[in-house]
Amino acid sequence: MTVYAYLRVSTLEQDTEKNKLEILKFANDKRLGNVEFIERLGNVEFIEEKVTGKLHFRKRELGLLIERMGIDDILIVPELSRLARSITQILEILNLSKEKGFVLYSLKENFASNDKSITAVITSTIFALVAQLERDLISLRTKEALQAKKASGVKLGRPKGKKGKSKLDVYREKILYLVGLNVPKTVIARECDTTVGNLYNYLKTV
Repeated sequence: MTVYAYLRVSTLEQDTEKNKLEILKFANDKRLGNVEFIERLGNVEFIEEKVTGKLHFRKRELGLLIERMGIDDILIVPELSRLARSITQILEILNLSKEKGFVLYSLKENFASNDKSITAVITSTIFALVAQLERDLISLRTKEALQAKKASGVKLGRPKGKKGKSKLDVYREKILYLVGLNVPKTVIARECDTTVGNLYNYLKTV
């Protein structure tokens, strides 16, 4: 078992010393053993990066960390928003914790991914509901935009008889990966800056 602590700050100057002390106290209270970090401070190592939460977690140090984590490993964060600003990304990380067998602790929300308590259940349910709402709003905005274009006389879709490269070709691997994770098409479309209709049409060609 390896225990990791992850701290992310934005490009603005922020003090993380308080978070470090809270994480160390939590690890000691839970008797989780030594907390591993990238940089060493005495006999403690910790992962800390200064980057905006808008950048996808897989493109950050966090993504590399999660890739190497395995069964019974532990990841501690001060709060879930340090993982990502997107609800869908946080849900993806929670899903990865289940698939890879590691435990995620968040101090602010008093959340543990392996906890069966009512608090953990409510937290997971709320995240799922917010994610569904986010997907529904994206779908609604997409439909409204398409209806507006259609009403103004704009012809939607690729002209008949014309074939060629799709602008989604650059996202091919990402799309197939997310589809394999059963991520909703509305979410994939947003991540690739396209419409759900275009995404479905593209999937027919790959």
